[in-house]
Amino acid sequence: MPADRRIAITGMAVNTPLTDNLEEHLSLLLDGRSAIGRWRALGEYGIYSKVAGDLSSYDITAKTNALLKRLPSEIAERLHKLVPRVPWPVRLSILIAVEAWEHAHFVARADTDNAAVIVSGHNLNTLYQFTNYKTFSEEPDFIDGLYAVHAYDTTHIGCVSDVLQIRGSGMLVGAACASGGYALRAAVDEIRHHDTPIVLVIGAVNDSGPVDMHAMALLGAGTQERFLEDPTRASRPFDLDRDGFVPAHGGGAIVLEQWEHARQRGARIYAELIGVETSIDASYLPQPSPEGEARAMHRALIRYGVAPEQIDYINGHFTSTPLGDVAEIDAIKRVFGSHAFRLKVNATKSMLGHTMGASAVLEAIGCVLQMQAGRLHPSINIDQLDPLVDLDVCRGRAVDWPVRSCLKNAFGFGGLNASILLKRSDQSEVPG
Repeated sequence: MPADRRIAITGMAVNTPLTDNLEEHLSLLLDGRSAIGRWRALGEYGIYSKVAGDLSSYDITAKTNALLKRLPSEIAERLHKLVPRVPWPVRLSILIAVEAWEHAHFVARADTDNAAVIVSGHNLNTLYQFTNYKTFSEEPDFIDGLYAVHAYDTTHIGCVSDVLQIRGSGMLVGAACASGGYALRAAVDEIRHHDTPIVLVIGAVNDSGPVDMHAMALLGAGTQERFLEDPTRASRPFDLDRDGFVPAHGGGAIVLEQWEHARQRGARIYAELIGVETSIDASYLPQPSPEGEARAMHRALIRYGVAPEQIDYINGHFTSTPLGDVAEIDAIKRVFGSHAFRLKVNATKSMLGHTMGASAVLEAIGCVLQMQAGRLHPSINIDQLDPLVDLDVCRGRAVDWPVRSCLKNAFGFGGLNASILLKRSDQSEVPG
């Protein structure tokens, strides 16, 4: 079980308020299109959080029906039966997972007895829990009869494994907003140390409840009332006038494989996951630490033998908080030195908002798409560039930029840091 076993990305899927189509997702990112509007899912609760990337009107039935037409009968039957029965965020996890599985051309011939499924995130079903608590306070017997099952985050794993009949291994990985990075690290371990040929990683949509979002607003995040007339301007990493992150629905799924497994079956390899490294700040407060962030990036480069000069592009965690954005800029300069001023940096959250525990998976998919295209999306809404932001952040424009290797950062409450290394696949390594 070689620890240096290469890992291929062979399938992907996304679902954001912009689109649920990979090709369109790249196009809209390159166009600088914002996914941010007003909260609809939480609009009735009168909370301070008013602006968000909201997916609550997404047509799950239409998406399910479209998939049913393309899937083998056994998977289609399980999908058809299960999706209507489970909470809203679990439905989205199932659909994203199945689409990524299909994208990897696994629906009819995967070795599911030895495959694994990993879900990133925690507290995923809080709006479902909140609405059941409200019902319970009025009439206890009227809560969802399967609440005892559906309230747990592990429902996401159970339902995805049920539909795809994955029987190898499964786990939920929670690390706040770095959950996706930690989930990808767990997937690396599955492939390199547990001889797992296929791992499906799902960045689950976080169905935040009103208490969660009101609490975030009290911390100074998730308000943006001054942008109610034009919510698309609310998420503004690097802008001198930024005032906090914009919460958002959104999720993604990635299929990872042992490289030789993918080659032997003639799979298309979209990129290589070199590896993931992490660090922790030894502080529970949500205070960004340039030292901790730099430690994660440095560990990733050292562990996998990548020189700083080999990185062409960094997709940062940049959430639009006054302290967080400049802390990450500082951390990048500590690790990359003079090379920091030669690479490109951008902020996907300027368009998608902060998709919480799904963000690292969803944004890693964006990295793969940008590497394939040889173009980097803009960081939008930078009216006045913060003078402390002195790197090339692709301000307001997409840029042509060939990327050999990139680094994707994810940092979470609790001082949890993750840095993901990705490499473009050479055309000679992409069968078919």
